[in-house]
Amino acid sequence: MQLTKHGHACVVLEDDGRRLVVDPGAFTDPAALDGATAVLVTHEHPDHFVGERLRAALDADPALEVWTNPSVAGQLEGLGGRVHAVGHGDAVTVAGFDVQVHGEWHAVIHPELPRVRNVGFLVAGRVFHPGDAFTVPDTPVPALLLPLHAPWSKTAEVVDYVRAVGAERAFAVHDGLLNDTGLGVVAGLLGERGPGTPTPYARLAPGESVGL
Repeated sequence: MQLTKHGHACVVLEDDGRRLVVDPGAFTDPAALDGATAVLVTHEHPDHFVGERLRAALDADPALEVWTNPSVAGQLEGLGGRVHAVGHGDAVTVAGFDVQVHGEWHAVIHPELPRVRNVGFLVAGRVFHPGDAFTVPDTPVPALLLPLHAPWSKTAEVVDYVRAVGAERAFAVHDGLLNDTGLGVVAGLLGERGPGTPTPYARLAPGESVGL
C-alpha cells in the first residue's frame, strides 16, 4: 500500500488501483480527489472537510462514496446510500480496504467552545488517521498519522501520544500551520532533542509517498 501526503491533514492510500482519500480539506489541493475510489472524513472542520468540494466530486463520479461520522453525513444529505455514517467500534469495507473506526470526539480546543464528533480510521490494519484527537486504538498500529500541531494540542501531548500508541513508525499530518522553523523544533522534540519515544518519526512533503 502506498501512502501519499497531500497537504495538512489529507493523505491518499493506494493499493491495486484503489485510491482512498482521507480528509481532503481546505488546505489541500482539490486535485487530491481526482480518481478517488472512496473518501473518509474524520470530522467537519474545514481543514478536513469542504462540503461543496466533496459534493462536486460526488457529482462528477456517481461511483464515489464517503464514510464519515453522523454529523458530517448530515451535511451531505440528498446523496442517498453513497454517504455512510460510522462510529466507534464499527468495522467496514471501503473500496476493498478493511477499515476500523476508533474514537468519538474532537479534542478540546477550549472548555467554552463546543466539541464536534470525530472518528479515526485504521485502514487495512496498517495505518491510523486519528483526525483531531489523541485516540489510542485498542489494536496494534504499524503506522500512525500524527497530528503534529493544532490549536487544541501542545508538543508534550504529542510526545505522550506517540508513546501511548507505540506504533512502528509515525508520519506527520496536521502540520499546515507551522513554518519551517516550527517544523524543525517539533521534529527535534520528537527525535534526538526530545525526551524520547519508541517510534521513529518522519514528515512527508506534500506529494511525497512511502510504502506501507
